[in-house]
Amino acid sequence: MNKKDIPQDHSALVNYIRELCYAVGENGNYETANSTGWEVKTNALDVAWKDIETRIIAAKDKVLRGEASPVLFYMELRLMDMKILSGYTGFWQWTIKRHMKPEVFKKLSEAKLKKYADVFEVSMKELKMEHFNADRL
Repeated sequence: MNKKDIPQDHSALVNYIRELCYAVGENGNYETANSTGWEVKTNALDVAWKDIETRIIAAKDKVLRGEASPVLFYMELRLMDMKILSGYTGFWQWTIKRHMKPEVFKKLSEAKLKKYADVFEVSMKELKMEHFNADRL
């Protein structure tokens, strides 16, 4: 591909990243150039973000229905999975799974709740969703 033909289609990340590409320059040698993206990647990124939004909404709904604790919601909101959350908190994955049960979450110690609040970068009040506004999220 010639350097002048590198796609510059804008994606959701256009203000944050550029992709380094190799292309043939005017003198016929390979050169590096930046691309803001291309349509196929933009479409794939949009699909991925829609999937993430769907997961967050589903987690929020489970919390509102009392089927899951706020740990599930914040884990999805912060784009984590159990393995990542386990690494940050030091809790075993099976322990985190238990903490996702509302009845178990309500009995957690302040120290454990503080670990979650620190990892999710929220206050204890936000973690406990004491002021939870379903329309805000």
